[in-house]
Amino acid sequence: MKELVLDIAKALVDNPEGVVVEETKDKDEIILKLSVSQDDMGKVIGKQGRIAKAIRTVVKSAANRENVKVSLEIV
Repeated sequence: MKELVLDIAKALVDNPEGVVVEETKDKDEIILKLSVSQDDMGKVIGKQGRIAKAIRTVVKSAANRENVKVSLEIV
């Protein structure tokens, strides 16, 4: 899951070196925290959060295939 979010975020931003994904496990859920540079934050979130919602949808679909619960936080 971490690699999936990393690949998607790097494709969206101007500064791919500034993309960091941290993975933590909380009980039966995996929490992914996506950090990007301040200049690229708008590109990851999108207008009215549409891109962020699309990324979450893709990650949850991939997680369903592996029977895992995943949540994505953009910090």
